[in-house]
Amino acid sequence: MAQARKIATYVIVIFVGYTIITSPARSAELVQLGFEGISDAAKSIGEFMTQLIN
Repeated sequence: MAQARKIATYVIVIFVGYTIITSPARSAELVQLGFEGISDAAKSIGEFMTQLIN
């Protein structure tokens, strides 16, 4: 089980590295989208908490 997890981790790391090398612009777009999603989620949680307090 531990061996399978290690192999899966290596495969994912290699795939991510390959994707970044072959299409860096698309990779940057995906990272930006991810951070925007996290930022929007944090803002929404903040607004929700503010509404609970008021």
